Amino acid sequence: MPAHHRRTVAATAAVAALAPVLLAAGPAAAHAPHDGKPAKAAAKLSRELVAESSGRSAYRHLERFQRIADANGGNRAAGTPGYDASAAYVHDTLKKAGYDVSYQEFDIFEAKTKTERTTVLGSGGAADRELATAAFTFTKSTPVGGLTAPLALARVDETPGCDAADYPAGAFTGKIALVKRGSCTFVEKQRAAAAAGALGVIVYNHSGTTPVRGGFGSPAEGIIPSAGITLADGEALTAAAAEGEVRVRLELDQEHVRRTTRNVIAETRAGRADKVVTVGAHLDSVKEGPGINDNGSGSAGLLEVALKLADEAPVNEPGRKHGQIANKVRFAWWSGEELGLLGSEHYVSKLSERQKKDIALYLNFDMIASPNPAQFVYDGDDSDRTGAGAGPAGSAQIESLINGFLDRKGRPHEGSDFDGRSDYGPFIENGIPAGGTFTGAEGIKTEEQAKRYGGRAGVAYDPNYHGAGDDLKNLDRAVFDTNVDVIAHAVGTYAQDLGTLGR
Repeated sequence: MPAHHRRTVAATAAVAALAPVLLAAGPAAAHAPHDGKPAKAAAKLSRELVAESSGRSAYRHLERFQRIADANGGNRAAGTPGYDASAAYVHDTLKKAGYDVSYQEFDIFEAKTKTERTTVLGSGGAADRELATAAFTFTKSTPVGGLTAPLALARVDETPGCDAADYPAGAFTGKIALVKRGSCTFVEKQRAAAAAGALGVIVYNHSGTTPVRGGFGSPAEGIIPSAGITLADGEALTAAAAEGEVRVRLELDQEHVRRTTRNVIAETRAGRADKVVTVGAHLDSVKEGPGINDNGSGSAGLLEVALKLADEAPVNEPGRKHGQIANKVRFAWWSGEELGLLGSEHYVSKLSERQKKDIALYLNFDMIASPNPAQFVYDGDDSDRTGAGAGPAGSAQIESLINGFLDRKGRPHEGSDFDGRSDYGPFIENGIPAGGTFTGAEGIKTEEQAKRYGGRAGVAYDPNYHGAGDDLKNLDRAVFDTNVDVIAHAVGTYAQDLGTLGR
């Protein structure tokens, strides 16, 4: 899961298809027969998949991902040998199981930061002070020697630095904007600051003790030098600037390197091609670690359920009548999610309007084994009344299906906003109903959540989020098992019956 919010999803990086991808379209396959009504067939397949799929059986895939990371510099990031080996493992495993499998290649950019420094310039004999700084991914570099200018404070409200009203006219021209993190994307903050005349932007964190690690989807989105600092440093600068002028020197030097990466797409040959059940998880990690929870967990869960589906139903025999699934199931492992949902954005951008309509729904599983977990279900009906609105028509029914399953298992759960941080984003932006689960990232567990789920209040759901410690020890095996069952139930249900979605 990327660190920055992306509610508005658009094509980013210069991506170009280099290989064909499975995009079922055209005439629908013949209706698959059922033993009884579709709901009966769905209940049967769901029970079978839930019984056969488990966190314990899926753990073997996490062990493989860990070994791959260990053999490739400690990570599985997009565009690296570690990612390529992970993709090959998923591809080859599913090919042997009888799926139609393909790679979809596209270009990404890698950001190599050489210099990231913010210096508060002393006045009246005071010494200069250097701040912990993180250059935004795909930022524009400053001139050699840095960018020196006074700070100007963007308004802090419920949407800090997100729109023109947060930048009083004339107050930011030729200055560096200081903006608080939150609410909108880093792209939106940067654009608003640039439109107000700012030469650069510094975003300070809203929590924790580390600098904001933000970024953009591609070098083209980096229009002014942009970096992050800590909450404490941001508040100190805010207080000082309220008393008088504060001058800073921002020094950023970043190289942007083009690389090629690939999504893995596997689909059943059986099932109706105009009623496609699409299920996805991102396969790439960040460069800082092996990404076993984020998102080896979702990737492993999908892989295990796909293998069990191949065992329980003929995924590769469209002409076979006994036990055939009704609807085509398409599993996807996305690359470049940590760079800004690039793999899923690229995939959706290559679909024709007919192919988009053929997708009945999209299910997303990103971080499903967090070590200090909460059980989140995407809020398809906006019943929580927070953040973004409801998902496209059908999203409420997906949420209801997952909630009902968790209720029957006696597992507590709560809603989570469609905030655009994961790969459902491009699908809901194109009117495709979506849903899924996750168990928390860098957010802090509340006292109420600790009572409900166990674990530690006041601590992140995943204390090793985007870090080297996101390894095999960074898992809650029980919540992993629960979410693998969620995947199995949803896939088993929708593979046979889309009636609740009106399809």
